[in-house]
Amino acid sequence: MTISICAAFDSGNIRVLSIDGDAAELEIVKDQGSDFYQWFHFRVTGGRGRALTLRITNCKDSAYPRGWQGYRARVSEDREAWRTADTSYADGVLTIRYTPAGDSAWFAYFAPYSMERHHDFVAEIAGREGVTLASLGRTLDGQEIDCLSFGEGPLSVWLYARQHPGETMAEWWMEGALDRLADLADPVSRVLRAKAAFHVVPNMNPDGSRRGHLRTNAVGTNLNREWHEPSAEKSPEVLAVRDKMDETGVDFAMDVHGDEAIPANFLAGFDGIPSWTERQGALYDAYQAALAARSPDFQTQKGYPKAHERAANLSMSTNQLAERYGCVSMTLEMPFKDNDDLPDAECAWSPERSALLGRACVDALLDVIDELQRD
Repeated sequence: MTISICAAFDSGNIRVLSIDGDAAELEIVKDQGSDFYQWFHFRVTGGRGRALTLRITNCKDSAYPRGWQGYRARVSEDREAWRTADTSYADGVLTIRYTPAGDSAWFAYFAPYSMERHHDFVAEIAGREGVTLASLGRTLDGQEIDCLSFGEGPLSVWLYARQHPGETMAEWWMEGALDRLADLADPVSRVLRAKAAFHVVPNMNPDGSRRGHLRTNAVGTNLNREWHEPSAEKSPEVLAVRDKMDETGVDFAMDVHGDEAIPANFLAGFDGIPSWTERQGALYDAYQAALAARSPDFQTQKGYPKAHERAANLSMSTNQLAERYGCVSMTLEMPFKDNDDLPDAECAWSPERSALLGRACVDALLDVIDELQRD
């Protein structure tokens, strides 16, 4: 019996080149309208008890080739528990070997976060006391840009994720952060909501998420290069969110992402913006130190190089917000691989760990919230 391979579903991405017995040759499809590709998500049926060999052959020219070294693909047979599969990379080919116990197995670059799960989770959080849900606008495919708001304090806090849709760990992070912030029985939430108004966009890029893109929206736009000049034609998602930020102001902002190459969790700040101040820098450092104290999964040694003075890219949200509002802004990066300082041989970096880090980020905000008050 021939195995079958399909990606015709929410966030699916793969092209079948050939199938020969228990082996298949595959390639990842580029994001619509761009040359970015790295995200894959597909199902294999008919593989019960068969030693499958799945070769993704076009990895050499993917968006981040360094991301494949030391990487392990994720696999699930129930779409709930995701574990690592035997994975190797050589000569531009990623080879996944797996023997399913059942009739179907799902493979992905990281544990997927579907738009259906997004809607279920948003509905659940929106139903909690004191939480309001608003649509900030529509995407080019006509999907809503969901924003959850709560809290009565004078500070304005923005949390947003999945500008790059293939970085699904960002929305798993949102589950942990929002579950805590929306719980009025939690003393951390009660204090934070008394001191700040929160605005949370769990998914900035619904179109790319549903289409199975790595990095762009429906027309191939990288949203995190649009914050200086967003447009309704290319980046309505950024335009809608930034317009709302102009209404509320911003005191603290976190943009949640995933990094293909670096096996660690880290923050990237706003060094190099033209109007950088000592106050902003000190608050950023204080938050980073608080998070390092709160979570063993976070570290400060590995990360991106700092921008030179006045050399920050203001098309990126973290830099644009820090410059535009004089706020404390940052990008959180989580790994597609594992946290090498605290590795997990079975699951590597996972949805569960992403959610726990989300909760730790909320705790760290509590540690610095009083320092954010403006003079």
